Amino acid sequence: MFALLKKELASYFSLQIAYLSIGIFLLISGGMLWLFPEYSILIAGYATLQPFFDLAPYLFLFLIPAITMRTFAEERALGTDELLLTRPLSVFQLIWAKYLAAFILSCLSLVPTLFYVFSIYQLGAEPGNLDAGATFGSYLGLICLAAVFTAIGIFASSLSKNQVISFLFTAGSGLFLFLGFDALGEWSLLNSLSSYLQVLGIQAHYQSISRGVLSTNDLIYFIDLILLFLGLAVWNLNRRGVLDFGLIKKYGLSFAVFLMFNISCFAWPLRYDFSAEKRYTISETSKKIAAHLEHTLKVNIYLTGELPPGFRQLSKASKDFWTDLKRSASVPIQVSFINPNEGNVSEQQKRLQTLYEEGIEPTNLSVKTEDGTIQKLIFPKALLEYQNKKIIVDLLQARMGTPPELILNNSIQNLEYAFASAINKLLKTEKPRVGFTEGHGELSDLALSDAMRALENGFTVGRVDLEKISKEGLNQLSILVIPKPLRPFTEAEKFKLDYFITNGGRLLMAIDQSNADLDSLRTGGDQLAYAHQLNLDDLLFKYGIRLNYDLIADLNCAQIPMNVGNLAGEQQVQLLPWFYYPVIMPLIKHPIVKNLEGIRTEFAGSIDTLAVKGLKRTVLLSSSPYSKLLTLPGIVSLQTLEQNPDPESFKGISRPLAVLSEGIFNSAFENRPLPTGLSKDFSLPSSASKPSKLLVVADGDILKSQQDQDGAPYPLGFDRFSGQVYGNKAFLLNAIDYLSGDGALISLRNKDFKLRMLDRGKIKNEKRFWQALNLLGPLSMLGIFGFFQHWYRKRKYTV
Repeated sequence: MFALLKKELASYFSLQIAYLSIGIFLLISGGMLWLFPEYSILIAGYATLQPFFDLAPYLFLFLIPAITMRTFAEERALGTDELLLTRPLSVFQLIWAKYLAAFILSCLSLVPTLFYVFSIYQLGAEPGNLDAGATFGSYLGLICLAAVFTAIGIFASSLSKNQVISFLFTAGSGLFLFLGFDALGEWSLLNSLSSYLQVLGIQAHYQSISRGVLSTNDLIYFIDLILLFLGLAVWNLNRRGVLDFGLIKKYGLSFAVFLMFNISCFAWPLRYDFSAEKRYTISETSKKIAAHLEHTLKVNIYLTGELPPGFRQLSKASKDFWTDLKRSASVPIQVSFINPNEGNVSEQQKRLQTLYEEGIEPTNLSVKTEDGTIQKLIFPKALLEYQNKKIIVDLLQARMGTPPELILNNSIQNLEYAFASAINKLLKTEKPRVGFTEGHGELSDLALSDAMRALENGFTVGRVDLEKISKEGLNQLSILVIPKPLRPFTEAEKFKLDYFITNGGRLLMAIDQSNADLDSLRTGGDQLAYAHQLNLDDLLFKYGIRLNYDLIADLNCAQIPMNVGNLAGEQQVQLLPWFYYPVIMPLIKHPIVKNLEGIRTEFAGSIDTLAVKGLKRTVLLSSSPYSKLLTLPGIVSLQTLEQNPDPESFKGISRPLAVLSEGIFNSAFENRPLPTGLSKDFSLPSSASKPSKLLVVADGDILKSQQDQDGAPYPLGFDRFSGQVYGNKAFLLNAIDYLSGDGALISLRNKDFKLRMLDRGKIKNEKRFWQALNLLGPLSMLGIFGFFQHWYRKRKYTV
């Protein structure tokens, strides 16, 4: 058999068609990856070969049929097939030798593409900024694909003595097996079977391996296909001679063993993620959530169509997540990618109207092209539907001042948490209750409308009067939110807060320690800012937190509109930076604030933390180092807008203004008499408290929505003056999710993926060199190999 293998390899290397086929393969792949904009690695700017692995299957549909079409067809055309079958080789050995020769040649055609790997390695923003493990796994996927296409080609060549028919049969069969089952799944009559049909097709298994993930299920699938088509080739050749029953008996036991191996691999699959950060490994938390699904989950993802390279990666990451999660679900998950911009104008408008009604709004994206910049509407959203309940997932995690590449990388990191959290909320039959306090001048329902509405997907939200609520009412609450109180709390109300948190309730306090208000300033120009007396200091002190009576002035701040003069009888309004509206950029990687947009505050104060046994404190938000404090009481004046700030006076330290405290909270009312006004249901707390969490923010307006001229509220975090959207809503949602107690779920936000980019400066200066290297280098390697192979044969066989 090995002699025949050597003969076949030598025969391939002596044929011009082999070099021509491989040359065309390298020319097309090099041209598309390094010259043409759609697949260009240089334009995309990411240190990955994924565009090549997406393109290669379609090029293999030309290359491999060209290699395999002569294996048996030429033998039959020349009449040497009968002679070949009389050799002291079994039909299986004969086919196996020809198969290995064609397969080895297919694999050798990939060797010149290592020029691409070398180039990306050198062009990385950091040299070597390439995920070697994922790249190796992707090449393994291509080898598996080549093995299957080669087996199809061997079978096709055994059917006919016409090489053209063999070529077309191999290409057509390969294309159907690669794309056909997915296309059948999109047919309305078979839509319910789409998930099962996809498993039958090559594409799903190849895509899984091509990203750098090797699963025994995928590997066994490819081995099964290879053996199927090689077996069909054996059967076809044996039809022309005597059926070898001895061969059937000989391999019968092997087939039975292999069948058992198949069953065991599918029953207990193994999986290895070659990527450096294990980015394609679903956490146990997500798997457990998916395992609780009892009915079909429908997922519509609208980020598809013609997208810039970064958004294509985000879309692909979404698809990868659901592909992996389906394997952990006990029921079908129907995932559809819907392009809102597809169809004619009327169809687009109708679809857009439907999306707006669902609450799905587009993002206007500026896309750079060779001819300039164009505006493009994209929809980085997903809609999940489960048992008539719907929830919208935002796939894009924008952040002010962050490069687009980093925003997209952060968004990919956040995908698992975003989807798993949405599924978890859909699964809850009884939503946890979140109460916003009232009765102390807190923010109105109008000001809190978007904050409360945003929480309704996963929680039951309402207002709570601490004076009237009973012990049973408090016990039914999971989280209590105190949104900017203006009047003091009574001792009885404080006791209820203390009872709530020491019994495991979670508390979010957004507190303004001053009366400073922009509307009052506009009236008089100056305001004496003094401290609010809320009667909460002793309670918070017991919990290790002290709200200072001061205001933070920060150079990193929001802008407010001011009249700067009159021109032709009209007021001239200009946006000016207002230091008492700090914009906080989260810098730590805590799940509540990781990768959040800047958070807008108004007249925020500072917080000190105190050491308390059993409590862990984390500073979540701090001012910038270019800030200073105004001690209360103090004068706040709009005249500061007219003055150029002295940067030296703002240099200092970052001031904490949001602190999270976790652990066992000792009661502030221990060894104290029960306050008057409480019902008999309440009693002094015991020494045994339950673990709880407290988040204190020294700004009450962090939860407030601005209003338009008609009094209608804007979305939380939207600044109507600048049009900027801040991260206030995301901060609230993350905070409530974290306080709700699902630590395993919120920990998914701690995922970190390394941003792998190419050096754009190097690309700009050396673009032509790298294009020439990757276009001509592989072809030169092929030419040099062909020259020496021809020289060797000529020297060996010339007398």
